[in-house]
Amino acid sequence: MSVHLRPVADDDLRAVGALHFHSRATAYAEILSPEALAYGSPEALGEWWAERWKWERDTHRLTVAVAGGTLAGFSYLGPSEQDGVAELYAIHAEPAYVGTGVGRALMADALPALGRLGSRAVLWVLEANKQARRFYERGGWVPDGTTRTEAIGGEPVAQVRYGRPVEGGRERVTE
Repeated sequence: MSVHLRPVADDDLRAVGALHFHSRATAYAEILSPEALAYGSPEALGEWWAERWKWERDTHRLTVAVAGGTLAGFSYLGPSEQDGVAELYAIHAEPAYVGTGVGRALMADALPALGRLGSRAVLWVLEANKQARRFYERGGWVPDGTTRTEAIGGEPVAQVRYGRPVEGGRERVTE
């Protein structure tokens, strides 16, 4: 399958919100209650992304993956709260594209950009999301012992922070 990665365009943001909604609902189906998964809507997340992007476009990077003219995934990264540390805020794939290489392509694209923001990168993943944790571990990410609880759809969820060293342009994703 051929995947084209490109920077987000303003007219992509509603589709990014819809993809985020569907990706989250599928990935978290065994983790969150149906009520928490139903919180918001694809349209509401599209509006949220449009507003977020308006304020963060100068400091963050939002990349979309397109396959056959369809938005197949996206990644979002930027500076962390810690000086000299970059953060991978999200990699989401449309459920039909999970396992097709879209996530790996987005990861491979994100690593050099993270390296331009710092020598170390972090990300947060739901503790119970075993599939995502395996994906990140295959990409060289390691849990660093830091945890937090954040609400998704009003429901508290345990998260684990992963980290890894990054160098601009020289990191590779392990298959």
